[in-house]
Amino acid sequence: MSKKLLVDVDTGVDDAQAIMLALAAPGVKLLGITCVHGNTAVENVCRNTLRVLQACNRLEIPVFKGASKSILGESINAGHFHGEDGLGDAPDPDAPGLELVQEEGAVAAMIRIVNENPGEVSLVATAPLTNLALAVKMDPDLPSKLRGLYVMGGNTESRGNVTICGEFNFTADPEAAYIVLNEYRCPTYLACWEFTCYSKLSWEFCDAWLAQDSPKARFMAKIFQHSIKMSHSERIEKEFVAGSGFISCDSYAMAAAVDDAFIVESERHPVSVELTGRHTRGMMVVDTVGLLEKSHAAVIMKKVDMEKFKQMMMAALQ
Repeated sequence: MSKKLLVDVDTGVDDAQAIMLALAAPGVKLLGITCVHGNTAVENVCRNTLRVLQACNRLEIPVFKGASKSILGESINAGHFHGEDGLGDAPDPDAPGLELVQEEGAVAAMIRIVNENPGEVSLVATAPLTNLALAVKMDPDLPSKLRGLYVMGGNTESRGNVTICGEFNFTADPEAAYIVLNEYRCPTYLACWEFTCYSKLSWEFCDAWLAQDSPKARFMAKIFQHSIKMSHSERIEKEFVAGSGFISCDSYAMAAAVDDAFIVESERHPVSVELTGRHTRGMMVVDTVGLLEKSHAAVIMKKVDMEKFKQMMMAALQ
């Protein structure tokens, strides 16, 4: 039986990598892709998602446009790292147009697809969680119908990448992250910022990955160049991030959804999100002492099968 995925993205380069990983995985059926603000404007996210699907010859997969701003109407972006358009500002004269985006909105589509496949859909969220928060407010029973929720976001050691203590996806919409972590009481798996940094791939692997003789590899090499240059030049977070390799953040959450055996070490804790701190707004709160008095605990990834990960990443561009 195929594994059914629904993916919520803000398609920058690492979202593209995660989508391509899922499309290449055997036994996986991608039911749809919902788009949200984040790395770039939601219109760009829709265009970028269609570009990725075109590169993989999978334009039959429906793409849905979602929230353009956070719950409170604020927005940030990651144009400095992903390029202002989200895909490295690499022009593509043959890119599909927005007329291919479905008329149905992302939140309505998310609710419909999950309800049409109760207990079978794994929802993979690699973006700010606005669409997911709106969906659970419209259908409070939605989480109980999911097979699982896989999120790239949050942090466990107070290390931020856009604020002192805030990871991008959660900081881009802290209220949405709070709602999702507190109201999605389905099996929840978190690929947090520090974990992805500790699980980076070598630049030697990156070179071999992009050197594959395929249209997909050439597409990825084109859109990834800007981010590679930024990784080498900025030395983001000093050696913690940039030192010895590259990080395909979103691909870890996707790989966990694709392969149940991918996670080899994890911790289970109740989690929430700080909403009011001057330096900590958007930071994930990990309750190791039980003071939140929550019965639901999330699975926080600590170590994964890196050889399996390399194989999935290579297959994504073949």
